[in-house]
Amino acid sequence: MSTVTMLNMAGQEAGTIELNDAVFGIEPNQNAVHAVVKNILANRRQGTQSAKTRAEVRGGGRKPFRQKGTGRHRQGSSTDPSQVGGGVVFAPKPRSYRYTVPKKLRRLAMLSALSSKVQDKEIIVIDSISFDEPKTKEMVKMLENVKAAKKALIVTADKDENIVKSAANIQGIRTALVGTMNVYDIINHTSFIVTKDAVEKIEEVYA
Repeated sequence: MSTVTMLNMAGQEAGTIELNDAVFGIEPNQNAVHAVVKNILANRRQGTQSAKTRAEVRGGGRKPFRQKGTGRHRQGSSTDPSQVGGGVVFAPKPRSYRYTVPKKLRRLAMLSALSSKVQDKEIIVIDSISFDEPKTKEMVKMLENVKAAKKALIVTADKDENIVKSAANIQGIRTALVGTMNVYDIINHTSFIVTKDAVEKIEEVYA
């Protein structure tokens, strides 16, 4: 088991915590991470793009100009894709980009993402995070105290509106629960800030 120094909100050492190697100590599988990140981004696509084909654009009833004698190429319809205002060849239409990946692959990608944060020393374990009221200034102060990067993901075991609202207006900072965090958010943020309770819950779910 790897041991990580635990901090408090003031950035001072608050003991150590042992991380389960089955969750935080595996050899990261980059292929699994890539596959799952690709899946997450595909599932987020709206798929609302649309363009008109030559059958849908307005016009096209009369031959635009005579067949011979104009010095131009012959043309039978103004809706042809080669004409200004004509239809689009293989026009994109609204569709769903959603697809699923195997559960085992998702699990491997999550363990790989968590382990990479430990290996790269980008994990910050805090004994507990609590605010009396939503206060952006207090959140900024805490992030400075623990030396968090500009892009940081804060993961807690249970939802706390004060934490969520305190981080909502800070650019690059995102909050998540153990049950809602995903591989893309973990690797897309430099610092992975997690509470002691959240670590225990993660190990309970993934060990």
